[in-house]
Amino acid sequence: MHQPPVLKKGDKIAITAPARKISKEEIQPAVDILTKWGLEVILSKNLFNIDNQYSGTDKERTADLQTVLDDETIKAVISARGGYGTIRIIDKIDFTKFKKHPKWIIGYSDVTVLHSHIHTLGIETVHATMPINFTKNAEALETLRKALFGEQLQYETEVHPLNRKGNAEAALTGGNLSLLYALTGSISDIDTKGKILFIEDLDEYLYHIDRMMMNLKRSGKLDHLAGLIVGGLSDMKDNAVSFGKTVEEIIFDAVREYKYPVCFNFPAGHIDRNLALYFGRKVKLEIADRVKLHF
Repeated sequence: MHQPPVLKKGDKIAITAPARKISKEEIQPAVDILTKWGLEVILSKNLFNIDNQYSGTDKERTADLQTVLDDETIKAVISARGGYGTIRIIDKIDFTKFKKHPKWIIGYSDVTVLHSHIHTLGIETVHATMPINFTKNAEALETLRKALFGEQLQYETEVHPLNRKGNAEAALTGGNLSLLYALTGSISDIDTKGKILFIEDLDEYLYHIDRMMMNLKRSGKLDHLAGLIVGGLSDMKDNAVSFGKTVEEIIFDAVREYKYPVCFNFPAGHIDRNLALYFGRKVKLEIADRVKLHF
């Protein structure tokens, strides 16, 4: 995997919104923080446009993303927020210049579309908090700063009863489970063989989670993993007639027959303590009495 250059003071970072709309008031704290880090913040042209729930029309959002990807003076691009919409424009983006001059692409949730597509191009990305969430958790924000400026990331977390012990050393990939499911069979679909897969999700019915895990299983994405990291699974819902399993049990049952290490409740995803992860980078996962992840 190709690693884009780490940032240094004076570098430009662009904020764009390929999905849901955002206001100046919502984004200003993040602009102030990035500026304090010594970065020059570039706001994409149509950032504050509104087209129903979107930050502008498909055409406007496409133009913004294309512009910041093509601009060689911009060294990182962070999505203002998630929501829904990136999948509508991904096929309109030309990554030719981006492949010649890679830069960090940052975000989570709907940004999984970009993570996955760029993973297929052989370039690392950063799964991390976004401007809409910058003030929610200081630790999450600091791990993003470290990731962008090339400082070491190393995490240690508590165990979960359903964890499966073991070690793995492989490239990390993944993102939001709903988006990975939606990308199945497309040119943005990731190859998980021999890799450590990270998944997380928000506000889904339990049977939806089961259906998505069955999709990953039937499409072969769970067969040959080096390991599985399950992040935040927030605000899950059940029907009047209970599904009968917790969300963790649903995921564990989908991978029960395999032997690779599995950990639950890793602090990343749709939670305030959303620790930064390098997608595409080889990591070392150790699951024993504690869970350790080394980049």
